[in-house]
Amino acid sequence: MHDYLIGMRGADRAFRAMAECWPEAPIYTLLYDESGTDGIFAGREVHTSYLSGLHAHRDGFRRLLPLFPRAAEHLPVQGYDLIVSSSSAFVHGVRPGRGAVHVCYCHTPFRYAWIEQQRALEEVHPLMRPALRSALKRMRSWDKDASRRVTKYVAVSELTRHRIRSIWRRDSTVVHPPVDVDRFDIGSAEDYLLMVTELVAHKRVGLALEAARRAGVAIKVVGGGPELARLRAAFGTTAEFLGRVSDEEVESLYAGALALVVPGVEEFGIAAVEAQAAGRPVIAAAAGGALETVVPGVTGVLVPPGDVGALSRAMRDTPFDSFEPTTLRAHARRFSVAAFKRALAAEVERTVAEAKGPLPAAQGLLSRSDLREGVGV
Repeated sequence: MHDYLIGMRGADRAFRAMAECWPEAPIYTLLYDESGTDGIFAGREVHTSYLSGLHAHRDGFRRLLPLFPRAAEHLPVQGYDLIVSSSSAFVHGVRPGRGAVHVCYCHTPFRYAWIEQQRALEEVHPLMRPALRSALKRMRSWDKDASRRVTKYVAVSELTRHRIRSIWRRDSTVVHPPVDVDRFDIGSAEDYLLMVTELVAHKRVGLALEAARRAGVAIKVVGGGPELARLRAAFGTTAEFLGRVSDEEVESLYAGALALVVPGVEEFGIAAVEAQAAGRPVIAAAAGGALETVVPGVTGVLVPPGDVGALSRAMRDTPFDSFEPTTLRAHARRFSVAAFKRALAAEVERTVAEAKGPLPAAQGLLSRSDLREGVGV
């Protein structure tokens, strides 16, 4: 299960690897766009919620957020003995059948309900804010109830683990998301910095663009989203906005960048590992997932979160050619797809064994050997 399959961002790529662990299992999601996901799931049995008829796409689905909790509860998964979900918002709240095991790979508790409430309110018209405030309050209540239906949480990072504990009062273990390291090749650095991100407020893209303007360095931005028009109007003369580009173009841009810039606090930050896989260092806020993926002085530079001056100085003064590309790539391999599949399958197997012992294959369930051998590593 995954919240929605309408694009191929970091969480969606992690879900792709998860789905490959159990290639015969059906997939359930709230919304599905085959073209938006590059046909990756075209050969799978994909079930969607009753909201799929609204044909929401990745730049417009946020308008449906108040409808997602109920839609998640109505996904018909009661006939399964084992559910493995990938959630940053809603599908952790499905209603399994009695005695079923539900392992949730959690990217973060729902950001707008718990972490970015004020920012969510600022993004809507003032007349809509009382209604949104009430909706977020209902979502928080629903979300706490939903968390009690999950057998086991697995967190993408220590930051997410902390959020799961503080918000839901649940323990979890950490399995870092997968990065397809072999997609990337080491190239020759050119004269630009790079950002690869969804253009939403919490990514702090504007902070990085202001820092680049002060430093007088070129910066390219890959990605789309609701912040694109505003950022282009503010920084269109000093930054190059490339929009959504193909995987091949992203790989080439990583290889040619001086460094990747990650100014916001990420739950994990797959882009930071992708850049290292291409042999390029990272300039990141010293918080969240960057503390687990960036080694200062070895694979990148960490700066205080929100400090535009420190970020600008790092952009201007860092000797990017002092970073050894092969060292960066070797570090990135710690987060490989194979390592992710092994770790996630082990957590699922352990949870099943603790909850009910081996699952009988005669009932169409995954045995322990299936879990070990089905990951394809």
